[in-house]
Amino acid sequence: MNYTTDHPLLVFVLSFFVLWLSVQIGAFFVRRQRKLKEEIREDFGVILAATLTLLGLIIGFSFSMAISRYDQRKNYEEAEANAIGTEYVRADLLPAADAAKVRALLRNYLDQRVLFYITRNEQKIRQINARTAQLQTELWSAVLAPAATQPTPTVALAVSGMNDVLNSEGYTQAAWWNRIPIAAWGLMATIAICCSVLFGYSARNAKAEGLLLLVLPLVVSISFFLIADIDSPRGGVIRVNPQNLARLVESLRAH
Repeated sequence: MNYTTDHPLLVFVLSFFVLWLSVQIGAFFVRRQRKLKEEIREDFGVILAATLTLLGLIIGFSFSMAISRYDQRKNYEEAEANAIGTEYVRADLLPAADAAKVRALLRNYLDQRVLFYITRNEQKIRQINARTAQLQTELWSAVLAPAATQPTPTVALAVSGMNDVLNSEGYTQAAWWNRIPIAAWGLMATIAICCSVLFGYSARNAKAEGLLLLVLPLVVSISFFLIADIDSPRGGVIRVNPQNLARLVESLRAH
């Protein structure tokens, strides 16, 4: 399911097909069975309206969940850029040789963090993650050595800043793993299918209302597409742009 939701266009196609088929199933029963009596149709309309309202609420909640996760990824990107920039400045608190080594490692580390945001290829992402882990080990060793030889408050400040750099990457990764639960997708899909069947069954003349019966599957499919697009960190077109990290890269190059 995660693979499917990572491709919003696939979500749109699948959902539209399934919902359109559900509407046709409902319309099929209308054609094969006697039509609803007027007194029963009124009660049926209440049920259909209540089911559509529930579907709208579930879609709204899911959209809110996707937006909050997207905002969280943006906030952690900003926090990560601030942590790296702060530690780059705090490197002045270390001995000259260690400071130069930390700055060089931070520049390489920053390049990897930018690539993490803009890369979509899974193989390259694994390489980036491996290189990031290696650089984190080297960065920690670079500040640990002077801290062991000169345990002063100023050196401790540089060590604390490096700790923030490493933690910020972990927070970012956790935010990218924090997706809409599969159970929520399953609930939305189930309710949408039920609504589509009822919507097709409510048609007075399924043949004459052929185009009208496409409205609900199309609208719901577009909603699913938008939710999947926002919820997917790497899929679709709505993604977190590492503008703060990119600006920091330009700033360090100028420096």
